[in-house]
Amino acid sequence: AWYVPCLASHETLQELCRKENLTCKSIGITNRSLKSYEVEYLCDYKVEEGKAYYLVKWKGWPESSNTWEPRKHLNCPLLIQNFLRDKNEYLSRGKGGKAMKLRNHVKTLKPAIADYVVKKAKQRIALQRWKEELNRKKNHKAMILVENTVDLEGPPLDFYYINEYKPAPGINVLNGITTGCECADCPAEKCCPKEAGFILAYNKRKKLKIQPGLPIYECNSYCRCGPDCPNRIVQKGTPYSLCIFRTNNGRGWGVKTLQKIKTNSFVMEYVGEVITSEEAERRGQFYDNQGNTYLFDLDYDSDEFTVDAARYGNVSHFVNHSCDPNLQVFNVFIDNLDLRLPRIALFSTRTIKAGEELTFDYHMKGSVDLTSDSAEGLSPSKKSIRTVCKCGAMCCRGYLN
Repeated sequence: AWYVPCLASHETLQELCRKENLTCKSIGITNRSLKSYEVEYLCDYKVEEGKAYYLVKWKGWPESSNTWEPRKHLNCPLLIQNFLRDKNEYLSRGKGGKAMKLRNHVKTLKPAIADYVVKKAKQRIALQRWKEELNRKKNHKAMILVENTVDLEGPPLDFYYINEYKPAPGINVLNGITTGCECADCPAEKCCPKEAGFILAYNKRKKLKIQPGLPIYECNSYCRCGPDCPNRIVQKGTPYSLCIFRTNNGRGWGVKTLQKIKTNSFVMEYVGEVITSEEAERRGQFYDNQGNTYLFDLDYDSDEFTVDAARYGNVSHFVNHSCDPNLQVFNVFIDNLDLRLPRIALFSTRTIKAGEELTFDYHMKGSVDLTSDSAEGLSPSKKSIRTVCKCGAMCCRGYLN
């Protein structure tokens, strides 16, 4: 049998079942629940004979089944609060940012206000579903939140969350690991970094101690040491709860931390689809026309491969550029010792406060100063169309490329 993943939400499938008077136990529509009613969101407001009524969109029912209900019939204080907040937000836009309430004599909402309230309600639901999807797919303990208080933009339509590299056909990202260290208590004389000819990257507090440009060799799946080994940091995933949020200055989505991050701490990996440099050049021409790029050259040892996080990626897909960043790029080797295919890890360059946006320099080179204009190391592919930088840093170079 062929199985095709369904892109429709549970509520959409329930709407179809109820519309056709069908039952389906797998999505929760039984004979008993076929006529059940739960408020999904509020669409409109009116006053008749001194009584307030709300137009209700019922969860799992088509919009043709919307009904006007008196306030006393509704036991959904949060949805009413959201409705009033969205209504006042729309009104404040025409009053210089000052919230305005409808006067008592107003019988109905203007269509433009009702339309905005519905769009905000649908956006809120879509972002909630996206947040739940991200947290289902992530492989680390920390939470991912989603927030948009700026506009009506919803989740990206062509983005798929992954936790590790997704190789393009013909590319093998696992190569060369057959043994690990025999340390009972890492680091020891013959631990993984020393076997590779480098020093251990972390100190006793599990913070980075090496300089930019040096590689990180972590213990791997063949090593004798356990999960609490001090040389297993990047492979455990981000330890911080992060929020994907909508920026208010035209930079699209961004990422902020919800927890304080100390200096030299691992924050996240940059993952995506691993492609050849030739394919990256072809895709880069298309990204040029969009004014953005998610292409990172894996040129630690050669320039054979590139990571493209445009369609496949993790939270790092949404991290914005800054000419004065708080994250630095390092090359990491764990279960793959192929120097052409390092993993990309982002570490904090300073203490980052809770609520602060995370950024890195798209032209960052591991072995030089973060703000170097000549950086050509681990960087996005070159673009012919210049994109204006909106990072707002005092040392802003003016352009992303």
